[in-house]
Amino acid sequence: MLKIVQKIFGSSNDRFLAKVQPDVQYIASLEPELQKLSDEQLRAKTAAFRTKLDNGAKLDDILHEAFAVVREASRRTLLMRHYDVQMIGGMVLHQGKIAEMKTGEGKTLVATSPLYLNALAGKGAHLVTVNDYLAKRDAEWMGTIYRFLGMTVGTVIGDMDESSKKQAYGSDITYGTNNEFGFDYLRDNMKYDLNQYVQRDPFFAIVDEVDSILIDEARTPLIISGSAGLSTELPVKVNQFIPSLKKDEDYLVDEEHRSVSLTDIGVEKIEEKMNIPNLYDPNNVELVHAVVKALQAHTLYKKDDRYIVKEGEVIIVDEFTGRPMPGRRWSDGLHQAVEAKEGLKVQDENQTLATVTFQNYFRMYDKLSGMTGTALTEAEEFHKIYELGVIAVPTNRPIQRIDEEDVVYRSYREKFNAIVEQIVECNKIGQPVLVGTTSVEKSEAISAVLKKRGIDHSILNAKQHGKEAGIVAQAGRFGRVTIATNMAGRGTDILLGGSPEGLAEEEAGAQDVPVEAWGEQKVAYYTEEYKEALAKYEEICGEEREKVLGAGGLMIIGTERHESRRIDNQLRGRAGRQGDVGRSRFFLSLEDDLLRLFGADRIAKIMDTLKMEEGVPIEHPMVTKSLENAQRKVEGRNFDIRKNILEYDDVMDTQRKSIYALRRNVLKGKDDKGRGVREMTLDLFEEIALATLDSYASRALRQDEWDLEGLEVALRDVFGLEMTLDTTIGRDGLERQVWKEIRAIFQEKEDMTAAVAKTLNERAQAQQAEVDAGGDWAGEEVKEVTGREIFEEQVQNQFLRSIDRYWRQHLQQMEQLRDGVGMRGYAQKDPKQEYKKEGYNLFVALLANIKTSVVRFVSQFQIESPASLAPPPAHNVPKKIVLNRQDSETEAAEEARKFRRELPKIGRNDPCPCGSGKKYKNCHMNSEKSEEDEAQAS
Repeated sequence: MLKIVQKIFGSSNDRFLAKVQPDVQYIASLEPELQKLSDEQLRAKTAAFRTKLDNGAKLDDILHEAFAVVREASRRTLLMRHYDVQMIGGMVLHQGKIAEMKTGEGKTLVATSPLYLNALAGKGAHLVTVNDYLAKRDAEWMGTIYRFLGMTVGTVIGDMDESSKKQAYGSDITYGTNNEFGFDYLRDNMKYDLNQYVQRDPFFAIVDEVDSILIDEARTPLIISGSAGLSTELPVKVNQFIPSLKKDEDYLVDEEHRSVSLTDIGVEKIEEKMNIPNLYDPNNVELVHAVVKALQAHTLYKKDDRYIVKEGEVIIVDEFTGRPMPGRRWSDGLHQAVEAKEGLKVQDENQTLATVTFQNYFRMYDKLSGMTGTALTEAEEFHKIYELGVIAVPTNRPIQRIDEEDVVYRSYREKFNAIVEQIVECNKIGQPVLVGTTSVEKSEAISAVLKKRGIDHSILNAKQHGKEAGIVAQAGRFGRVTIATNMAGRGTDILLGGSPEGLAEEEAGAQDVPVEAWGEQKVAYYTEEYKEALAKYEEICGEEREKVLGAGGLMIIGTERHESRRIDNQLRGRAGRQGDVGRSRFFLSLEDDLLRLFGADRIAKIMDTLKMEEGVPIEHPMVTKSLENAQRKVEGRNFDIRKNILEYDDVMDTQRKSIYALRRNVLKGKDDKGRGVREMTLDLFEEIALATLDSYASRALRQDEWDLEGLEVALRDVFGLEMTLDTTIGRDGLERQVWKEIRAIFQEKEDMTAAVAKTLNERAQAQQAEVDAGGDWAGEEVKEVTGREIFEEQVQNQFLRSIDRYWRQHLQQMEQLRDGVGMRGYAQKDPKQEYKKEGYNLFVALLANIKTSVVRFVSQFQIESPASLAPPPAHNVPKKIVLNRQDSETEAAEEARKFRRELPKIGRNDPCPCGSGKKYKNCHMNSEKSEEDEAQAS
C-alpha cells in the first residue's frame, strides 16, 4: 500500500526536492546582478543582512540572497561555484535536517551557505567534525569565503589554551571536533568564574559525518574524571590465574552481547586459587568484578584489533574508523585489566567528576542539522532520538559505480587467498584498489602477503594514523594499492589519477600561504620549486586519470561485512565520486564474526547441498539479502543499547541542567528572579529552618509527640544555636522563636564582615594618604569594599564548593544505582522506573545537602583577624582531572580554582564548619592544612 501511495504522490523526499526547486531557480536568478558588484559591495551585503535582522526580518526572509552571496564569494575566492544540488543541501541543513549526500559531492562547501546565514543572527554557528585535521583544514579552506564576507572564523581543537578557545567560540563561525565541544561544556561548568567560560549558549550546529558522531559514538559518554585512589594490585593478582581457566568449562563467552560469565566449576577454581570460602560473599564484590573484567580483556579485547600497545601504553582503536585514540581509557576497571594482561604498569582507576552523552549535549542546540554520505539506514533513530529528518540529496552527476554481489567462502583462508588474487588481477591492468579491513591485524596480514607477491602498496591503520590524509588522497593513482581500516581517511577526497597538490607538496614542501589569500591570489605565495612540481604533477595526474578510467576506475574490496550496513556503504562510497566509474565487492567467509553469529549455518547448508569445492565461493542475491537481515538485527540491538543509555541519561540530564543552572546563578550573584546572594541565602535559612522544624515538630503530629530535644540538637548542629525551646507556645510560636535567633545569627555575620570592610577601607585610605604625601607604599593594593561584598563572596565560594563536592558524590551514587537497578526486574519491577524514582530521591537529598552545607557555613564561620584573610581550605579539590571518552578519555589538566577574595580564617577553638560539633583544631584543621600544602606544591 505504501509503495502505491508513493508512486502516486511521491515520497516525502521527492516532495521536498520538488518544493525547493523554485528556491534554487530564484537563487540562480540573483547571480547576474551580484557578479556586477565589486568585492567591497559584495562584502557590504553582510552588514545589510544584519540590519534587516535587527529590524525584525527572519533568517528565511534573506535566505535566497544570502545563499547567492555565498555562492558568488566562493566563485571569487576559491574558484568554486556551488552546484544546484549543493544549494539544496544547504537548505536542508538550514531547516534543521540531515542531508545525505554521496562521497565527492562537496559537503564541505555545502555547509558554507547555512553557516553564513545562521551566523548573521550573531549567536554563533558551529561546524562539528570528527577529528582535528578536518576541523583545521575546513576552517582555513572555507574560512576564505567567510573572511571575504567580513565574518570571523574560529577553530576549536585539542591542546588550545582557554583564551584562544574563548576567542574561537566568540567568532561568527566556529569549526571544531565533537569531543572538544562536549568537553568544553563540561569544563565550563566546573569553573569558578563566569569570565573563564569559553562557550556561548548553543544556537546552531551542523554535524559533519553526523552518523559517525550521533550514532556510532553515542554509545559511550563523555566523562571528566579524577583519580579514585583505588588499589591497582587486584587486576595484576587476578590476571595471574586467568590464563589457566578454560573456555566453555570455567567460563562462557557471549560474543553477540560482549559479555562473560563464570560457570560453577570456574567459581570453585577461583575460590581455591584465592583461598576464599565463597566468591560471592559481599566482601568479595571487588574481586568478582575484577575477575569478570579480566576475562573480558582476555576473550573479547584482542590486541591489534580493539587496541594497540605503543610506548608502554594501551591505546584504544576506534572500532568504526580504525583510528587510534591516545589518552582515552575504558572505564569500570576494563582498561586496568587489559594493562595487566599485556604486562604493563596498571594505571589508577578513575572517579567521575562530570559526564554527558553526545545525544543530550547536541540536543541542547536551538537548531541542529547534519550531513553524511550514509544516513537513510538510520533515519528512524535520527527521528526518534534527535527529531531530525533525513533528506537524500541527488548527485550532481549520475552514479556509475557497479556494486557487485558479495562472495562467500567456507574458510577465512580461502577468502584471504581470493582477496589477494583479486588485488593482483586489478594491479596487472593498473586499476587502483582500496582494501577496507576491520582491524590492524588483518590489514597487516594482507600487507605481508602482498609483499611476498611483489605488489607495491600503502597501508593505513592505527599504527600509521599520522599519514592518513596523504595516503588516502593518492589512493586513486594508476596501479596504486591501498589497505586501510574501514572509513580511515574519511573526509579526504579520492581523485582518480591522484592529487597533484599533495604530490607537489611531498616534493617541494608545504606552501606558506596566508589564510586571507584566496583564489588565484594564492599562486603569488608559491615557491618556484612548488610551481614547477605542481605543473609537472597536474600533467601526470591528468594522464593517469584517463588510464584509470580506462581500467574501470577505483576498485573497492571489503574484507568483511561490518555490523552496520551504513559502514559498508561508506566504504563503497569511496569509489564513483562525481560520476566516475568504479566497482565494489565484499569478500566474506563463514568464519567471519557477523556470519558466524548470525547466518553461517544457513549458508553452510546451501554449500553442502551444492557440494561446492574448496576455493569456490557462493555468490547469490539471496546471500546478500541474508547478510543484510543479519546486519539489521545487529543494528536493532545497537539502537536498543543507545536508546537504553539515553533513557537512563535523560534522568541525569534533567539533574545536570538543574545543578549547572544553580551554579551559574551563584556565579552571576543572582537567581532567575533577580534576587542577590544575600536574599538567596536568607531563603536557604528559612527553607532549612522550616524543614528542620517539620522533621521534629510536624504540624501533622500532636504537640506531645514532638521531639523537641532532637530539634534542639539539630538546631545546634546546623545553625550553631544553643537554645532551650518553649514547650507551650505551639508551632507558630516555635517558628517565631527559632527565626528570631536565626536572624540574629545572620545579622551577626553581616556585622562581622562589615567590620572587616571597615578595617580594609581604613588601610586603603592610609595607603592613599601615604602615596599623596610622596611616600613609597610597598604593601599590596587594597580597594574599598563593603561588608555585603565580602559576605556574599564568602557565601558564593562555599556555595560553589558544596555544589561540586555533593554533585561528585551524587554521580557516584547514580552510577552505583544504575549498576544494581537491573536486579529489580527479578522482583517484577521496571528497572528504569525504579531508577527514575530513586534517582529523584537522591537528587532531592543532594539539594538538601548543598543548602544545609551553605547554611551551616554561614551560621558558624568566624573571622579571627579582620586585617588578614586566610586562603580557603582545599576541600575535595582534585589536583589533576582526566577527560574520559569511549568509556573514558585521559588528559591531565590543572583545575583552576581562582577566588576573587579568600575565605575568612577559622579560629582554632571555633566550632568546625563541617558540623561535627568538635572544635576546629580537633577536627578538620590538620587535614585541611595538608591539603593546602599539597595544592601549593602541585
